[in-house]
Amino acid sequence: MAFKEGYSKMLSSPACYGSRRGPSAEPVYRSAVSSRSPSPARVALRMAVLLKRLTLQTSIGRCFRKPIVKPDPAQLSLAASTTKLVHLTFAKGFSTAGDAHSEKRQKRKDAFTNTGRKISERIIRVLDEKGSDLGLMHRADVIRLMDKQDLRLVQRNTSSEPPEYQLMTGAQIHQERLKLREQEKATPKAGPAVTKELMFSSNIGQHDLDTKSKQIQQWIEKKYHVQVTIKKGKNADQPGNEPDEIFNQILQTMPGIATFSSRPKAIKGGTASTCAFRPLSKKEEKAYRDSQEAERRHTLSKDNRNTESEVLCH
Repeated sequence: MAFKEGYSKMLSSPACYGSRRGPSAEPVYRSAVSSRSPSPARVALRMAVLLKRLTLQTSIGRCFRKPIVKPDPAQLSLAASTTKLVHLTFAKGFSTAGDAHSEKRQKRKDAFTNTGRKISERIIRVLDEKGSDLGLMHRADVIRLMDKQDLRLVQRNTSSEPPEYQLMTGAQIHQERLKLREQEKATPKAGPAVTKELMFSSNIGQHDLDTKSKQIQQWIEKKYHVQVTIKKGKNADQPGNEPDEIFNQILQTMPGIATFSSRPKAIKGGTASTCAFRPLSKKEEKAYRDSQEAERRHTLSKDNRNTESEVLCH
């Protein structure tokens, strides 16, 4: 009994719990709670930081996340048409100068170039530097031959099957390019013919007519067309002063060079006549030379027959 009483007194004593029991325990607990609770300013700061973090996460999610809702087909067609318009907007514009420059560069490249080792065909026909046919060769054998003889490979005929190439030295390639340049300079440029005009009276003197004829011939040699107009003078009805006779006289000063582009005809109510001269074409020049050669042979043959007949008579 004594033990039970002593044990119950000990439990009821405030010293058994220290500062955690009894009347003094409540102030201690309140002070501890008050020391661990944050101040209002700190709570506001934490809320501001949390709000900024949430805002940043939301912005990043909007940038990188995929749309969940399927787009409307009408919107898809509108977007597709908009994309096509954008492609048309950024298309390359037309430029005549650029096309001419590229065409000139391509023409220069195709004219006479060293193929080197870039042979696209497997089997090709090869000519040596003297033009002799080496027959069909594999491109690997051609490259070995180029290295052995220190030669270049030039494409000659791409339309043939197989294509035709020629082995040439650097000096030969240079000479061929010079020849091509000279041919390009000599060849007249394609385009509308330039027409020169000349006008004078039918009473013109012979010296002045010879001067006009020389001027016309110079223009014809430059591949110009010449429009000549002759006004009828006071003595137009006299022999030699008729416009048609003057036109024929001018043409006779340019044999094998020019011909009539348009025959003489009267204009302005018969008070003037006009015609046009043009250079002979290649075919006409050849026909003229052939006719002259045939006439020369005929004359020579006739002279020989006359000589033989004279010898027989004696």
